[in-house]
Amino acid sequence: MQITIRGHHLSITPAIESNIREKFTQMIKHIDQVNSMQVKLSKDHQLDKRSKKGSANHIAEAIVRLPGVEFFAQASADDMYTAITQLTEKLKKQLRRHRQIQTRIQGVFQPVDIEAEAV
Repeated sequence: MQITIRGHHLSITPAIESNIREKFTQMIKHIDQVNSMQVKLSKDHQLDKRSKKGSANHIAEAIVRLPGVEFFAQASADDMYTAITQLTEKLKKQLRRHRQIQTRIQGVFQPVDIEAEAV
């Protein structure tokens, strides 16, 4: 599995990179089929007119690719670490639902031995 991390208007520090790798490896340890992951971190430099502070200006986006399926999530917060945490929670929810659907499909469509039923 390949994790690509890139920053837009932001430099990726080793602490941020290790945080992302730790959270994403925990998230996908139960799913073997992950082909690649792309994480984009950005910072929006727009200020709120009243408070003169940026509101939810750290944005984290991720794309997780499985065979035949692609998941996308985006989260924004005042802190980059909070945005990364929210992003992983959103992706965990999507992957959990995908895994539940796959187990339901596999449980319903089990192969039946026709010769054994005829006897």
